[in-house]
Amino acid sequence: MTAEKLEPAETPSVDTPSVAPKADRPVRAALDAAVAHLRARQHAEGWWKGELATNVTMDAEDMLLRHFLDIVDPDAQERSARWIRSQQREDGTWGDFPGAPPTLSTTVEAWVALRLAGDPADADHMERAAEWIRANGGLEKARVFTHMWMALVGLWSWDDCPTLPPEMIFLPSWAPLNIYDWGCWARQTIVPLMIVSAKRPVRPVSFDAEPIRTHATPDRFDPLWSIAGVFQRLDIGVRLFGKLPFNPVRKLALKHAAEWILARQESDGGWGGIQPPWVYSVLALNQLGYSLDHPALRAAMKGLDDFFVEVEHGPEGPMRWLEACQSPVWDTGLSLQALLEAGVAPDDPAVLTAADWLLGEQVTADGDWQVRRRDLPSAGWSFEFANDVYPDTDDTAEMVLALRGVRHPEPERLRAALDKAVTWTAGMQSKDGGWGAFDADNTRELATKLPFCDFGNVIDPPSADVTGHVVEMLAAEGLADSAECRRGVAWLLDHQEADGSWFGRWGANHLYGTGAVVPALVEAGVSPQDPQVRAAVHWLEQHQNVDGGWGEDLRSYTDDAWIGHGDSTPSQTAWALLALLAAGEESEAVERGIAHLVETQRPDGGWDEDLYTGTGFPGYFYIGYEMYRQVFPMWALGRYVRRAENRGGTA
Repeated sequence: MTAEKLEPAETPSVDTPSVAPKADRPVRAALDAAVAHLRARQHAEGWWKGELATNVTMDAEDMLLRHFLDIVDPDAQERSARWIRSQQREDGTWGDFPGAPPTLSTTVEAWVALRLAGDPADADHMERAAEWIRANGGLEKARVFTHMWMALVGLWSWDDCPTLPPEMIFLPSWAPLNIYDWGCWARQTIVPLMIVSAKRPVRPVSFDAEPIRTHATPDRFDPLWSIAGVFQRLDIGVRLFGKLPFNPVRKLALKHAAEWILARQESDGGWGGIQPPWVYSVLALNQLGYSLDHPALRAAMKGLDDFFVEVEHGPEGPMRWLEACQSPVWDTGLSLQALLEAGVAPDDPAVLTAADWLLGEQVTADGDWQVRRRDLPSAGWSFEFANDVYPDTDDTAEMVLALRGVRHPEPERLRAALDKAVTWTAGMQSKDGGWGAFDADNTRELATKLPFCDFGNVIDPPSADVTGHVVEMLAAEGLADSAECRRGVAWLLDHQEADGSWFGRWGANHLYGTGAVVPALVEAGVSPQDPQVRAAVHWLEQHQNVDGGWGEDLRSYTDDAWIGHGDSTPSQTAWALLALLAAGEESEAVERGIAHLVETQRPDGGWDEDLYTGTGFPGYFYIGYEMYRQVFPMWALGRYVRRAENRGGTA
């Protein structure tokens, strides 16, 4: 059964067998096979990196970028187009994750990209897409980002796009709507888009958008007394200001914005290691006269090329798709923890090479997070191969949890790195006691009200999953009684949902949040018998699937009926088990969950997981992490086996 066919009511929560099923082979054998599989995937330098899948807007926007820059390689373009075609569904649409409902903006961008590749508008697959687009509001109802891409290629008017005045770059950090009010991913996107929207460039394509237009009357302004209505009307004045014939302030703002962008370019040529700021920074610098031969743009395009995954045997021939990001630090930290949880020796060569690689990735450079924490020395980890500007608390907490279990030949070096990381992470606590991912106190919601921000998720407030990881790390480091840890525990207890679960910001969804928080609370000294822990256990047991696994569809972010419901996946099953094991459960639910992981394991020791369980922006952008299907089941099996062996038994 696929998630697309599944309905929430069809996912049983309580009608489970009365006898726990037995796995076909011992759990220890499954764990050993998983360890061997993970070992075989380690790079010689010590790191792991799985593929990171998202949706076809990455590929469509790359095709539009290369058209705009006039650097189209016909063979590469056709390989990208084949990928986009391969992801189209029978109804002609594209979605944002496997099994997702159709998404208007994604389908619009895919249609335009395929027209760019030469697909005729009257081809069957194109007509099916266009018909669905028109029936669902047409190009007119697409998101702002889609409209801006269409304006770049002459299929939409810049006059119908919200403006981002570059003069915002001058606002001090205490002022409302200064650039540091946005989360780092939005900030790095907004600054280059200030330049692009001020320049309003157009490099037309050879076709029009009539097949996907409805010509419906635009929506009226919101009421004047609403925040949205005020910003909509201010947008008109900002646009007029930008058209002044002599505007030295605008010229200075553009120069300052370009300097801000260049100062944050990473060693791999990118910005923040993620697609949106990367491509928009290229567009912005191009509009300010930087040629493609300029070192900054040459490095940017070379680095972007390294994000392609090549598929040699697609249904229509070779294909390629673009990773929105790469996650080697995250993947390596999780893999290292999984190995140690599985009982691999803490001085095993695979463990030591991974530890040494991670120690070399610790960030010591200054970054934007210092706007809120000016005197805090840098010592965190980031997500990617090259990202020295934006370390994050989530990666850092997981790296500490992984590295503290290593028996390193240079223990003083390891301890010094961990102590600095703990200090940095504790210092990134927000005023309310929780932790956001990249910044402290990044909670001003006014930024979300701008007409530009119709995709949400532009700020970085504390979340349960990140706070849980940090609390678990602090407690493991012996700091359970510290003021920071106790405030973090209080934040978690205050943010439990009424049903007993916790919301998952960076993973899907309540299973991820609950799987992060319960182990953290127990590690920090909250009794497994505490009523709030018992409520979480009850919620997990009530949402176990008939097959023994757990799953939660990504639609749970927008439709409460899906909360805790969905086809079982290896990673989500493991998250539920990690919470239950941390709570001391020796129940049928645990046995059935373990049996499910053992029975669904492949002969090579890995697991299959076609559904996405990672989250970029809840409700808008989702991620399929290839390594999740491997490390988390192995982690859960390891804890289960260790518990059994500690009691003198076998598993």
